[in-house]
Amino acid sequence: MTAVRSLVFNVVFYVNLVLFLVLGSWLMLCPRSWAMTGLKTWARSSVWLLRVIAGTRMEVRGAEHLPKGAALVAGKHQSFWETFAILPLLPDPCMVLKKELTLIPLFGWFALKFRMIAVERSAGTGALKKMVARGKREIADGRQIVIMPEGTRKGPDDPPDYKPGAAALYGALDVPCVPFGLNAGLFWPRRKFLRLPGTIVIEFLPAIPPGLPRKQFQAELEARIEASTRVLVAEARKQN
Repeated sequence: MTAVRSLVFNVVFYVNLVLFLVLGSWLMLCPRSWAMTGLKTWARSSVWLLRVIAGTRMEVRGAEHLPKGAALVAGKHQSFWETFAILPLLPDPCMVLKKELTLIPLFGWFALKFRMIAVERSAGTGALKKMVARGKREIADGRQIVIMPEGTRKGPDDPPDYKPGAAALYGALDVPCVPFGLNAGLFWPRRKFLRLPGTIVIEFLPAIPPGLPRKQFQAELEARIEASTRVLVAEARKQN
């Protein structure tokens, strides 16, 4: 039954995405705020479809720590789930994503419309400089920059591998950083079509204030995210 429900969800999920990209293409001619409203509506519908079809619910903890103005938001990356589920939770999110995604027709055009930050990961320090420059522009507009510091999806039991991107942004932007942990990889496993019933929990933690030395920030960020994630993963495994 889980396999059937997973298959149905995946089909409906991607049909819903294509419908948004095609039927909502007129939003690319509208103000960005209109397009962002459309994006958040699609994200909410995807979270709802996941609950109704696959039985996978969503729980948000630490909502009081969610930023209302300019901030850096950094957290664990275990699945595709967090890349869309987090969008309706923030006033004006700006995702850091890999540049290859902007080359996908319609999807990439919308990413540019939303003014997401595309990073060419193979470009090294040059990519970091461009990311920071774009980050300053978006922060000046009061946006929340969302970055997954490991840069790629990790399984719930994989060792952490934090890249310098989040620390580079933190050091240059002079804004607080809100970390988050999650257990999404248990219910939306990477590189698998299964969507397992249960509750995905995303936990937002107290903000790290600006001004810390970069190495201290990097250590603090990793410690907080990993500690939260370990607790959430263990809790979910015990319940299931």
